[in-house]
Amino acid sequence: MRRRRVSPRDAKRMMQRMGLSMDAIPDVEEVVIKTGNKEITIEEPEVAIMEVQGQKIFQVTGGKIVEKVAERKLVVPEEDVRLVADQTGKSLEEARKTLEECEGDLAKAILLLQS
Repeated sequence: MRRRRVSPRDAKRMMQRMGLSMDAIPDVEEVVIKTGNKEITIEEPEVAIMEVQGQKIFQVTGGKIVEKVAERKLVVPEEDVRLVADQTGKSLEEARKTLEECEGDLAKAILLLQS
């Protein structure tokens, strides 16, 4: 069975009858998506907005994708630093540095400083 091709004009009319509207956003330079530990940048994409029953849907296509993993700075509580320093007899600076290397793991930091 042969399928009939729908012209862009007819497609737009059908979408309007269903309550859909779609428009392109011209001259988009980049789209940035940020998550808790990652940043995705899409350079020179084509962006379209589709509106369905009052909600907007953004469609992003094409473009060069660049992903960056964000480094999270570990904040070591001062009481943990004091505990490690007291348990190992080391200075607060040594205890803090070791805790940062161990990603805050108290037991691991103590064992490393004792050996």
